[in-house]
Amino acid sequence: MRPSGRKVDQLREVRFQRGFTKHAEGSCLVCFGDTQVLCTATLEEKVPGWMKGLGKGWVTAEYGMLPRSTGERMRREAAQGRQSGRTQEIQRLAGRSLRAVVDLQALGERQITLDCDVLQADGGTRTAAITGSWVALHDCLTWMSARAMFKSFPLKDHVAAVSCGIHDGAAVLDLDYAEDSTAGTDANFVMTGSGGIVEIQGTAEGEPFSQDSLLQLLDLARKGINELVELQKAAIA
Repeated sequence: MRPSGRKVDQLREVRFQRGFTKHAEGSCLVCFGDTQVLCTATLEEKVPGWMKGLGKGWVTAEYGMLPRSTGERMRREAAQGRQSGRTQEIQRLAGRSLRAVVDLQALGERQITLDCDVLQADGGTRTAAITGSWVALHDCLTWMSARAMFKSFPLKDHVAAVSCGIHDGAAVLDLDYAEDSTAGTDANFVMTGSGGIVEIQGTAEGEPFSQDSLLQLLDLARKGINELVELQKAAIA
């Protein structure tokens, strides 16, 4: 039995609250169980310097955790004067994941930044951030479309992410902190709505895992991401 009582292939309760903030062109509070991430999309009429004149846009992401998003207070990274390697890795992952489903040529010379702020952490903050950011990005692009800012809608597909792992010898879907902190294998999967794989991150915390175990986790992830995409569709309907 999992600590949460869930079945091995069962997601936590997932919720999307669109339009969570007033000023952003797109925003969404996403909850994977007790993990809560605020995702906001900001449009800027410019691109990074190295992209000027190329006729296409850019989608990027930033990620951070509030000091009391965890059991003990963390120092703000701004107060330390630098971002941690973990933060940089997660925001690059989020940016890559979102760009995988955006036609940057159709976007034009504009940049959309997704800010992912973890309000409460209980495992899977990066996967929640990616999944919720897609909703915020969709709403930002819809806002732009209503103002005739491009000829064709740049969003090509859904993208979502979920964690899987081996806990107490069993492959399980969508790890919360109790499982993530003790899992023998921990993996994150990012996939598109059409089934394409954007990224797989997998780590053995102790005993190496087998190819069969990896394929088992992949099957679980595909099931979970299909369900997340359906929830995204329902949220924007």
